[in-house]
Amino acid sequence: LDGDSIIERNAFLKVLKPIIESDDEVIASGGTVRIANGCVIQNGDLTEIGLSKNPLVTMQVIEYLRAFLTGRVGLSKNNLLLIVSGAFGVFSKKWVVDAGGYAHTVGEDMELVVRLHRLIKEKKANKKIIYVPDPVCWTEAPESMKYLRRQRKRWHKGLFDSLWRHRKLMFNPKYGTIGMVSMPYFFLIEFLGPVIEMFGYLFFIFSLFTGGIYFEYAILFFLISMVYGSFYSMAAVLLEEWSMERYTKVSHFVTLFLVSLTETFWYRPLTVFWRIEGIVEMIFRKKGGWGEMVRKGVSNE
Repeated sequence: LDGDSIIERNAFLKVLKPIIESDDEVIASGGTVRIANGCVIQNGDLTEIGLSKNPLVTMQVIEYLRAFLTGRVGLSKNNLLLIVSGAFGVFSKKWVVDAGGYAHTVGEDMELVVRLHRLIKEKKANKKIIYVPDPVCWTEAPESMKYLRRQRKRWHKGLFDSLWRHRKLMFNPKYGTIGMVSMPYFFLIEFLGPVIEMFGYLFFIFSLFTGGIYFEYAILFFLISMVYGSFYSMAAVLLEEWSMERYTKVSHFVTLFLVSLTETFWYRPLTVFWRIEGIVEMIFRKKGGWGEMVRKGVSNE
């Protein structure tokens, strides 16, 4: 559990439940992480759920909802999960020790999970690493571009470091679906995705100057992509309310919907650029660790 995180009452019991009921089959379990900015927390207990007035933070709320309630649920269902968030996770001590413990890397949470999967396959053990949607951990998100940029670069570096350390698994049938599905997905989609997207932006700008854009189709495609992205975001918010009932005010839904409509114009390109920066820094071997992350605190918001 991160030092700046708050877990809901009974969250620890809920994340332990599948471990206990699995008869030692589940060796690691992670819970959902939510943004605490804008919430009221007193004496270490979350008393009121709210949204920050900072659009940068609101956009991260939407991003977290999408990532946890869609992507991780599917990966966990098929035992393909390669990350248990460092903010909130439970591990079997025996398996962590056998795997060698935490490595010195900026992405130690993902690296440990990949190493556990590798150990499971090499021992031919019937073990699982799962994600439990119900237990919620609330953590403080960066409120400025400076620190969010630093966080996203670090995440992308950590992603590549984990993939590179365990490149032996990539497309290796010996490691089953982890080697043939999960590792290629994280490399081709999660790691290389920003590179492909950036080329798309650059090609669009180039085509504007060379007359290679059919504006009627371009505008139509842009509107469809914006509506699709907003629909996807709101579907995650509705799933959150339907399954967990955390954001209960109508104003929360209106704010999340309106902010999600703006994602294509500013937030998405920014995160793509920051992740590209992380790749460039890796190529030129620029040194970097966790870096300073200034937090204002969420205990008395």
